[in-house]
Amino acid sequence: MDRYEYKFYRIKLTPFFRKPKEDYHEVTARMTKDGWKLVQIFAPPTSGYGSASYFELIFERQRM
Repeated sequence: MDRYEYKFYRIKLTPFFRKPKEDYHEVTARMTKDGWKLVQIFAPPTSGYGSASYFELIFERQRM
């Protein structure tokens, strides 16, 4: 039976314009070099201002 491990990488958004503080393309490229595969991007429920303050990249890799 295959076993997997998961890593959650949170990217915060700037307060006013809600732009990512990191480029998710660069994060994904860096993680895939270490054997991780992007499986989902999670956007949490919006805050009182109508937009989220972060999103999470969810990565998976087979456990060694």
